[in-house]
Amino acid sequence: MALWKDNSSGTAATKDIPAALTPEPTVTREPVPHADLAPQPARSSMSRREMKESVIAAEITISGKIDGAGHVRIAGRFEGDVNIKGDLTIEPGATLHGGIRAESVAVAGAVEGNIENARTVELLSTGVLEGDLKAGTLTVAAGSRMRGHAEFGWGDETPPPEHRKGQGKSS
Repeated sequence: MALWKDNSSGTAATKDIPAALTPEPTVTREPVPHADLAPQPARSSMSRREMKESVIAAEITISGKIDGAGHVRIAGRFEGDVNIKGDLTIEPGATLHGGIRAESVAVAGAVEGNIENARTVELLSTGVLEGDLKAGTLTVAAGSRMRGHAEFGWGDETPPPEHRKGQGKSS
């Protein structure tokens, strides 16, 4: 594209008009979708790999509440509740004082609080849990410690009648 307009091939009427006053022909361009403006998938349809991970570093102490979607890794100290749609990892040496609601929880540090309605919970060999636990599956490594009530394996279903308290078969 030229920076100036060449009037040498124009008619006599346009030769006398300065180039700055001669209208440029209009160019129509198709809009190019910008990456930031493209529709984003809903959070619930994001795959587990597409979710971002937030990290609380080892030398950091935070008090508050974590709520949202994504993976969280705690290597420092957190005081408050964690409610996420994603995975929570408590690194060795890290501490969490508060309730946990997450899809998957891996405890290699210390947790003082309840873990509620997790799909999976892993107590790793350096992990300590002081509180109640309710999960779909529980994996416990040798060396881990827990003080509290654990309920796992039931999901949303109720136990069969013969296993309910006080309703066993009598002969």
